[in-house]
Amino acid sequence: MITGKSFGGCVRYVVQKHDAVILDGAGLRMREVNQIIDDFNLQRKYNPNLGQAVGHIALSWSINDLAKLNDEVMVNMAKEYLQKMKIRETQYLIVKHRDKDHPHIHIVYNRVDNDGKTIQDNFQKQRNVVVCKDMTIKHGFYLSPGKEQVNRQQLKGEDKVKYELHDAIKSASKKVKNMDELKRALAKQGIGMHFKFKSGSNEIQGISFSKGEYKFKGSEIDRSLSYAKLSQAIERQQPEKSLADQLREAVEKAKQERSNQQKPEAEIHFLRETLSSGADLLEDLLGNIAEENDGPERKRRKKNEQEQNRGMSR
Repeated sequence: MITGKSFGGCVRYVVQKHDAVILDGAGLRMREVNQIIDDFNLQRKYNPNLGQAVGHIALSWSINDLAKLNDEVMVNMAKEYLQKMKIRETQYLIVKHRDKDHPHIHIVYNRVDNDGKTIQDNFQKQRNVVVCKDMTIKHGFYLSPGKEQVNRQQLKGEDKVKYELHDAIKSASKKVKNMDELKRALAKQGIGMHFKFKSGSNEIQGISFSKGEYKFKGSEIDRSLSYAKLSQAIERQQPEKSLADQLREAVEKAKQERSNQQKPEAEIHFLRETLSSGADLLEDLLGNIAEENDGPERKRRKKNEQEQNRGMSR
């Protein structure tokens, strides 16, 4: 989904492509390319302050859906898509291209609607993902298993960078032990990793990635790259820690917590209590072990000694 300034460049690209076929349109004379351009530009004058008046969308299907798609079906899909995207009451042009193996169409529309109002493009990219998936499921079209199936060589601009980030992050995350290591690994590839913190705290709420002029939230690249899911994935792939490692970590954590205390007397009291409790436990443990190891004869002598002591005390 792209917005731009020139109807002339966009329309010529879409219509004059080799083997391009105009399928449908609204509010336009479609006999000649120049007439289409003139009609788009005439309506945009109703809202001269809108610079980015050109809307351009490409809708693609899998080659597996080729038998299900004819011109009428693709036009109906395009109209349903425009309605769901809230692109209504405006000029549009639907053109089929046949330069690829998979079926696809291009839609050019005017962001200045028939009443001169602006068709908003806020959150259009997010809405596009939801709408396309819903329509694919609704009409029984082929749903790709994931981003691994996308032909990277056909991508350009923002989409190309987004998939480059996806592949790099997925690959690097399998080789690191924590998020700090991931950040360093990505930096070597020219990729920035940025955290979003909860206001007034060090609690991480989100993550984003940047490359060149582009920056995306992790969840915009792929749902599995949100901060929560990415950190969980890295944690799951780590080997289970031994009991000794867990004890060492607990001791180090306790030391760190005590070193952060501001009152020395509190630390001294804590150590005394800990040592005293440990000594009592050790004495009880040794006593229990000694009793278990006493033979019958030793137990009789000990019982006699206890009875004599009670007699003397009387």
